Amino acid sequence: MSPPSQRILIVRPSALGDVCRTVPALASLRAAYPQAVIDWVVRDAFVDAVRGHPAVNEIIPFPRKRFARWWKSPNVALEARRWFSAVRARRYDLVFDLQGLTRSGLITGATRAPRRVGWRSAREGAWLFYNRRHEGPTKRHIVDQMLELLEREQVKPILHDLRLYVPRDVEATWPDDRAVLGLDEKPYVVLAPTSRWVTKRWPADRWAALVPALRQRGFERFAIIGAPDEREQAAPFFDAVAALSEAAGEGVIDLVGRTSLAQTLAVIRDSSLVIAHDSAPLHMAVGFDRPSVGLFGPTDPEFVGPYGWEHGVVNALSPAERQSINFRDKGLGDGVMRRIAVGQVLDRVEAVRRPRTLVAVERVES
Repeated sequence: MSPPSQRILIVRPSALGDVCRTVPALASLRAAYPQAVIDWVVRDAFVDAVRGHPAVNEIIPFPRKRFARWWKSPNVALEARRWFSAVRARRYDLVFDLQGLTRSGLITGATRAPRRVGWRSAREGAWLFYNRRHEGPTKRHIVDQMLELLEREQVKPILHDLRLYVPRDVEATWPDDRAVLGLDEKPYVVLAPTSRWVTKRWPADRWAALVPALRQRGFERFAIIGAPDEREQAAPFFDAVAALSEAAGEGVIDLVGRTSLAQTLAVIRDSSLVIAHDSAPLHMAVGFDRPSVGLFGPTDPEFVGPYGWEHGVVNALSPAERQSINFRDKGLGDGVMRRIAVGQVLDRVEAVRRPRTLVAVERVES
């Protein structure tokens, strides 16, 4: 039986895709501690991804961008000090650092909780802030690594509950918002052709060629998603679609920068298929049990792929080839991703057309 910790904190502020795939850890903690207060520190820009989850009591926004240069402004330094003091004042009994970097380690240490848990191998000196350091993790998917850390503290893992939830306030207005966005009741495919890293991007002309190929297979509408700061990055895709033919753009709905994060969750949830790079939309699709195809180049889907939807992965590289490549090497350009052919993506589309059953989690009222 797990010890009766009553106040628990998850520290996993970023990145957005990582926040989405931390949900099984949250579900596992809720099952182990049904009466506990369970809070979660999340970067302020990503709060909407998980604030609707029934297993969490409160999301604590971490203003990363605001605090990034705290030493240059006395006012910001004071804000940061107050933020950390407020977290400490919550008097947590148990804290899990599921990120394992300097920033998350500092947050974990600042709580002064009696049990501060992390990996001894945590990078950037984060391990210094823990008083319960575990050896590991085993070399496997990042979701399994997080659950492994919980297991070391006698928390039984719930493996396949990655469900995400659209926040209630957004859900209430979604029928009207959906209509405004041009998404009526007809089925649509979500395409996410953008990525922060150029090395992870499938070329725009391939994305464009995918549209008529999918149309030939019965898909008629395509919702193109992306963040507001990705408009310029998405432009070559729309140009390439227009260059194919006058009719090629029919049914293509441009949502890049037009939806909030919470609305993007709803767009993905209501879709019939999601195709994305190794990026947050792919993990959101998993969270809503949407058939999903993930395009992987320099990153390894064995560790960061769509959990439970491995059969939807398109690999540009063999495991041996990937060992000598770093996705942060901008000199790679999109050369690795160019190895992926449209036909390979279509093959995976056919492979993911199947239902899957998820486990329920009871809602917790704060």
